Order: sequence, then C-alpha cells, then structure tokens
Amino acid sequence: MMALNRHRLSHLVRKGNKSAKLTAKLLAQTDKLLGSILFGNTLLNVAAATLTEVIVLRLFGDHNSVALIAGSLVITFTILVLSEIMPKIIAASFPERVALPSSYVLSFLIKLFHPVVSVATALVRRFLWLLRIKVQVDQSKYKMSMEELRMLVLESEQFLPRKHQKMLLNLVDIERIAVNDVMVPRNQIEALDLDAEPGVLREQLATCHHTLLPVYEGSLDNIVGILHVRRALALMRREDFAREELHDLLHEPYFIPSDTALLSQLQHFQERQIRLGLVVDEYGELLGLVTLENILEEIVGDFTTQSPAQTGRFLRQDDGSLLVEGSTPLRDLNRKLGVRFPLSGAKTLNGLILEHLQDIPEAGTSLKIADYPIEIIQTHDRVVKVVKIFPALHQKANE
Repeated sequence: MMALNRHRLSHLVRKGNKSAKLTAKLLAQTDKLLGSILFGNTLLNVAAATLTEVIVLRLFGDHNSVALIAGSLVITFTILVLSEIMPKIIAASFPERVALPSSYVLSFLIKLFHPVVSVATALVRRFLWLLRIKVQVDQSKYKMSMEELRMLVLESEQFLPRKHQKMLLNLVDIERIAVNDVMVPRNQIEALDLDAEPGVLREQLATCHHTLLPVYEGSLDNIVGILHVRRALALMRREDFAREELHDLLHEPYFIPSDTALLSQLQHFQERQIRLGLVVDEYGELLGLVTLENILEEIVGDFTTQSPAQTGRFLRQDDGSLLVEGSTPLRDLNRKLGVRFPLSGAKTLNGLILEHLQDIPEAGTSLKIADYPIEIIQTHDRVVKVVKIFPALHQKANE
C-alpha cells in the first residue's frame, strides 16, 4: 500500500476503478490503515509464537530448555522469511497488483479492529501531542514541488521520447525565466524611423525580415507604435505618401517590465491577443523586445525560419573551437552548443566576459569561464564582437 505510485492511483481513480477508489480512501486515513495492519500482524506473530511454545512443551516437556530455544529460533526464522521479507519484497515489486485486491480485505479488517485500533491511535496521538510532533495523516494533501515534478519528468525517459521529455522540462523551467533572458536586445531591434524620407521607409519596408516592426520618432526611446507590415503594402505602391498615413496604421505599443516571468507573459500575450512586446527597465528605458515566438522557442526549441540577424552566430573551426558573436545570448549558447555558462548574471556572452574581467578587454585577451578557455578575437566600441570558445578542459582530458 505504501509503495503504490500515487500518481498512477489518482489516474485509476479518475477512470472510475472501484478498487483504486477504495485504496485511495484507505490511504487517506493512514493512521487507521497502519494501525489495523500492525495490529493484525502483531496478533498473528504473537499467536504463532505462543502456539509454537505450546507444541514444544507438549512434545518435549516443561524442562527441555534446548527444545524451547530451538522452537523459538525456528518460528522466528519462519516468520522472518515467510511473513516479513518474502511477502514485502513481492508487494514492493508489484504494489499495484497486490494493493488493489488487498484493499477489500484491509477495509474489512479496519472495521473489525476498529475498537482496539481507535484506542491505540488515540494514545499515539496523545503521545505525539506531548512531544509537540505534528503529523500529516492524509498523504493526498502533500503538494508536489517544481523540483519534484522536474525529477518525475527526468525519470520518465523510458516512457517518453527524448524530444517530448525536453519540451516538458522546458515547460517546467519556464517559470524561472524572465523576459529579459530571451528578449531581442535593443541594438538588434529592426525598427522604422517615422521621421525618415518616404523613399527610405518604402525601401526598409520592402526589405524587412519581420511582419511586426516597432516605429519610433527620432530615437528608439520614443516608440510611437507597432506596424503590421502587411497593412502598409498599399502605401508602398505609391511614389509618395504622407507620414500621417503611416502613423494611422500603427497599433499602440505594449510595454513589459524586464523581470516579468516568461509563463506570465505568455498568458498576457494570450489575453491581449498580441504577439510582440517592448521590454523596459525600472526607469522606463527600452532594453529590447520579446515576441510570442521567443517564448515558444523556449518550450519547443528553435524554429527553422530565422532572420539573417539570428543566423551565422556559430562557426566551428578545424581544431574543435567555435567562433561566436559576442552578442549571442547565453541561453542560446547553452541550448544549441551544449555548454554550461552561468545564467544568473549577464545575459549575453559579451556581458559575461565584461562581468568576469570587470574591464573592457582588448583583442587577443584570453580567459577561462566555467572551465571553457575563451580568446577574444575582435572588439569594437567597448563591446566584444567575436570570441573563440575552446572545448572544456575536462572534455580535452577525456579525449
């Protein structure tokens, strides 16, 4: 009964299995169940020992101490093997096949032993109260933590395809991730400047790689709306158009605090029926943008359709090293390359290097982070542009 898989039992209860319902009912009153089992077990063991003593005395007389000792050893060994070890090993190996049919017998025994068990249980509760020990009797009230759920998914690899297991793990972990972990950083945002000439706007609309574009006036800190490129196709056919016409096509921008949990943001997107939000810090400064696709990729993996700005970030070399852009998010590196860079601080490889060195490095500088040797290849405007990542030291040792 105690080794029974509670999740499997709950599944059988929902399917309407009568034995499972009775078993769940018994497990919900653990004190009565254990009291009845232990009372019956103790009663039979004492009865077996007493019966053995009576038989020995009748066969060998009252003064044969050797026979009494031998009889005690035989009955002890018999109870240990046939009544304790063997049946419990069988029941622990096949808990469902044993517990469900046994629930009918145990239900009868609980009713039969109720007077004795009630007194014993009351005494036990009194002693526990004196010792200031609080006991959760109903095991069904225990809630599974996220870590326990994660371990349950990890241990189900024999039942789930690897890809499905990974998706479930991503879904469990998504509560820990904030939007600033997956956002497109500010310097990579493709946006329209409403103050630009109509010809420039037309060319940018014709060559853009996204269906939704932020639109600003003067600078990215002044976002005035979000444009659905498809709505601007009619304007692109004209030689000249007024800026006000393009402004009328804009949707109101949607701003997101940078520490918003990814799962919460997914729900907000669903409620508002939008697909793009602008990420801002506590001072209202624009940090980047996040889309519905960014969140879905954290669950199901990368999509095959990527813009040129998102491709070509990794270039494998003949010596096993990798050339990587400094602006690459650390989560992408860990997920796509199987590396283990820390995610608690900086969000990009450039930020991780600056955080580690606490200085602006020059090209040719080498360092080691999380056991991975890193060489800085190119820097520009106080930013690490390209680095070379070598295999981890323990991987080299294994090779």
